[in-house]
Amino acid sequence: MNPTDLAPTAVPPLAFELPAPDISAWRAGNTGTEGVWHFDSGQPGRHVMISALVHGNELCGAWALKGLLDAGVRPQQGTLTLAFCNLDAFDRFDPANHDASRFTDEDLNRQWLDERIDALDTNERRRAAALRPWVTQADWLLDIHSMHEPSAPLLLTGIQPRNRALARAMRSPEHIVVDAGHKDGVRMRDYGRFGLPDGNGEDEGGDTRSLLIECGFHGDPASRTVAQDQCVRFLEQSGVLDADTLAQQLPGWRQPDAPRQWALEVTGPVVATSSAFRFVAPYTGLELFEQAGTVIGDNDGVPVATPYDGCVLVMPSVRQARAGVTVVRFARRQVL
Repeated sequence: MNPTDLAPTAVPPLAFELPAPDISAWRAGNTGTEGVWHFDSGQPGRHVMISALVHGNELCGAWALKGLLDAGVRPQQGTLTLAFCNLDAFDRFDPANHDASRFTDEDLNRQWLDERIDALDTNERRRAAALRPWVTQADWLLDIHSMHEPSAPLLLTGIQPRNRALARAMRSPEHIVVDAGHKDGVRMRDYGRFGLPDGNGEDEGGDTRSLLIECGFHGDPASRTVAQDQCVRFLEQSGVLDADTLAQQLPGWRQPDAPRQWALEVTGPVVATSSAFRFVAPYTGLELFEQAGTVIGDNDGVPVATPYDGCVLVMPSVRQARAGVTVVRFARRQVL
């Protein structure tokens, strides 16, 4: 099949079955920062943070945080911070046009450099400034996201071995993405100490851990189940709550372990040159191509082919395709 003979990829409407949660009871927070809740056990332990709604259309994390708050979850050791992040974008949520509520001025998850935050010149940079003290003090961070397209859950660790080790200890989900970051800016997951390399003892990244979970399509009710499961696993591994307490307070949240875990080491992105980018098939992610040189798309008349044997597609999407936008990432797969 010659990709240049194909019509541009259509972007069908996706059913949005997951309703937006009512978080009005929890919106104020208890910290002086809207949407941020902080609980201190009074006992030594890690500073642990779970963040949701970094993008206003990613409802699964909002459901998970609401569930933690509704259940009265409190740390047994250390501290726990729960943050509903981009509330202004969430307020604009419309299931008929869910892409429009991803952000208000610009992507909040590309602003995590102090120079950008300190500019205070967009809504998202001002919000990042308000959230920054909580992110800075956190030792462990779980940032809950979802996807433009239907796909299996992905846990993004960054390149630090300490985060991969945590993903292995959590035993879910099945697919772990080892990626160096995003070309358009720094994610919260990589801010400050979280982005430092592994070191000895307190050197470099020290005891910090940071994970970003992509729970599935924004509107899929299963994404909520994934978010809840990841919260339980992360909190248990952090040591702020034990497994028995989590099971008692959050019954049904923990799902079965993955049968195996695969590390997908991202080698590079495919960046669209225009909105005409198209794939040769309706890829949903995690497709494995045995042969290098397999054509998977067309970029303004230029065939896009897999660069090596055993190439995996990570998060293919043309929903927001335009010049400069990443439409898929290539990765090598191995057992985690």
